[in-house]
Amino acid sequence: MYIKFFKRFFDFTVSLIALLVLSPVFLILIVIGAIAMKGNPFFTQQRPGKKDKNGNEKIFKLIKFRTMDNRKDKEGNLLPDDVRLNKYGRILRSTSLDELPELINILIGDMSIVGPRPLLVQYIPRYSSEQRKRHNVRPGLTGYAQAYGRNSLTWQEKFEKDVYYVNNVSLLLDIKILFKTVSTVLCRDGISSETSATMEEFKGNEIEINA
Repeated sequence: MYIKFFKRFFDFTVSLIALLVLSPVFLILIVIGAIAMKGNPFFTQQRPGKKDKNGNEKIFKLIKFRTMDNRKDKEGNLLPDDVRLNKYGRILRSTSLDELPELINILIGDMSIVGPRPLLVQYIPRYSSEQRKRHNVRPGLTGYAQAYGRNSLTWQEKFEKDVYYVNNVSLLLDIKILFKTVSTVLCRDGISSETSATMEEFKGNEIEINA
């Protein structure tokens, strides 16, 4: 009952209210972001969402505030993430303000407030059948893996938590994740992985296990 009816109603209502209440912050970040990034303050990217009746992921356009600039080397290649992640971007990431525009994705039904984070489209064929269950629900603004580890987790640990969430979705679990997310963000836990400013690419299960 919760996942089929109330969860979507809750997502729509909360995202609409949040967008209205946070609109001044939204506008301020647009202006500051345009200056700090020397251009478009938004980052958009195709991400996989919930599976349809045929078992295929819906591909939607994720909206975030940009945290990395477009600096390039002499050959015209983008510099590494940790170089392009400027001071403004680090502030956005540490406070999770870069995720604010995803409220639009939630409002229109591409995402949920709580669910597995939407990753890259090219990861889909790299998942095991068990890991791909993460797409049985809408992706979330925050999730079980984000609340309990964030980018400090390995890919295997993230997927285990994602699948656990899918198999145990409930109002109580969503509330628990939301409260834990607030604590994680305030404490700035798990912003980066041990070896990267963001998170390393998921290259597949065999590579992950043998790494």
